[in-house]
Amino acid sequence: MMNQATDTPIRVVIADDQPLLRRSLAVVINGTSDLVVVGEAASGVEAINLARNLAPDVVLMDLRMPGVDGIEATRKITADPRLAGVRVLVLTMFELDEYVRDALRAGASGFLLKDSEPEYLLEAIRRTHAGESLFAASILIRLIEHYVRRPAAAQMRRLDLLTERETEVLGLVGQGLSNEEIATSLTISIKTVKTHIGNLLAKLAARDRVQLVIAAYENRLV
Repeated sequence: MMNQATDTPIRVVIADDQPLLRRSLAVVINGTSDLVVVGEAASGVEAINLARNLAPDVVLMDLRMPGVDGIEATRKITADPRLAGVRVLVLTMFELDEYVRDALRAGASGFLLKDSEPEYLLEAIRRTHAGESLFAASILIRLIEHYVRRPAAAQMRRLDLLTERETEVLGLVGQGLSNEEIATSLTISIKTVKTHIGNLLAKLAARDRVQLVIAAYENRLV
């Protein structure tokens, strides 16, 4: 999937304090025709500066880094209006709830574990760039467990503004399905799926697809 606006490869910044891992990830990413690594950062501060200087499409962000950590770096990147088109994909070895929730609140678009297969990583970058959230299965389970435990009064999103089909789509988004998978499941076109996603973002005042995932959990559609 090329960057549709410019027909150029998706530009990626890798932020991780381990040089060997950064270089290994760069080799995997640069081995494709539709992705390219444009910068590497060893700390959160470097990740922020590279994002501001290069405006990449996706930042592959580690959580544990010296000084400014990945969560704070994610927060600063996603809060910068000049970087509205930059999406953050967290790559971590941690499945702990607080890391996932804090990174979500900071604006991360998805989560992968460092033991993921290379092909899954590449697909995650593509989907993140396309505006689709993606979660490692174990992290998705922990998210579901967290929100299912919450009392009904803590639910933040109301569904009364949604049509029946929009509610269906929201539930499938919450399961982590891609637009193509949702289209297949509901026997509708991808264009129609995108229309429903746009309506959901507007009606639920959601910043991005990740917030739709959270809304699906809060309303127990998953």
